[in-house]
Amino acid sequence: MTKAKEFVPGTCTPKVLEDNLLVPAARIAREHNAANMPPMEHIYAHTGMEPTEEFIAVVTSKYWKTDGVRLTVGFMDNPPKALRTRILSHMNAWNKTANVQFVESDTDPQVRISRGKGGYWSYLGTDILLIDKDKQTMNLEGFTMKTPDSEFHRVVRHETGHTLGCPHEHMRKKLVDRIDPAKAIKYFGATQGWSPEQVRRQVLTPLDPSTIKATSVADENSIMCYHIPGGLTKDGKPILGGTDIDASDYAFMGKVYPKPKHDTPATKPHLDAGHAPPGDGHHQCSGFCWHLPNGTRFEADRDISLQQLQMIIEQTR
Repeated sequence: MTKAKEFVPGTCTPKVLEDNLLVPAARIAREHNAANMPPMEHIYAHTGMEPTEEFIAVVTSKYWKTDGVRLTVGFMDNPPKALRTRILSHMNAWNKTANVQFVESDTDPQVRISRGKGGYWSYLGTDILLIDKDKQTMNLEGFTMKTPDSEFHRVVRHETGHTLGCPHEHMRKKLVDRIDPAKAIKYFGATQGWSPEQVRRQVLTPLDPSTIKATSVADENSIMCYHIPGGLTKDGKPILGGTDIDASDYAFMGKVYPKPKHDTPATKPHLDAGHAPPGDGHHQCSGFCWHLPNGTRFEADRDISLQQLQMIIEQTR
């Protein structure tokens, strides 16, 4: 009897634009969200030099506009509808607290997903706008309906976080400092096929805290942090890595992409309750009786629409 092949989770490799696209990508990012601009005063104070346009481009964040994000999604290898729906549902998990939405489209989709070779990755935020239309912006190698549900939570939601502009959480200095460089180079070379330079760039080089928009403290349970085995850390304790969006992730993204706050009337209209019993001192209505904010009384049939009622209320303010 053939032993079933054990499922081995893969690791995300964030995609980086070609050098000639970095400066225009940074400009586009700042046009979408002015907060993507790095703190120039802080950079100058620490370097003593005027940052070049290329340096600014590298440390520019890639978040989308903050008044709502709606991105269209296309699938490049025509997966079955059930799989497309499943992937989209996990992408939209971020909508729990953030004003973001991913919708499927066959017409010039902004997010383009492939399941081909290359592992798991996504370009960062607004960078996807510079990718050729015939190329994917996100890769989910080998995903099918048989892929464990835990991987949809761990991978699809993680890569979607990158598409929304989130960098890797484990690139923060507090977590990077725990990793043994020699062990990491050996491990990721063997498991991911990365060169020593790739390991240094992807795992061992911390992000400048002044140039990132993130939670106030490093969160090793964040969906944006992947697992680092204890054998690679200096103290032998693993960096757990997130398996799903956690409370800290949800709270942060709710601040980056806040949902609209609906105005509520200072004084809510009061329902008198139609057909009040006779003799109790109330006027008897044939439908609904409302006390409007300006003190007047309004009587309406029971089939009045909420939209009509709201228009009347607004006119009496």
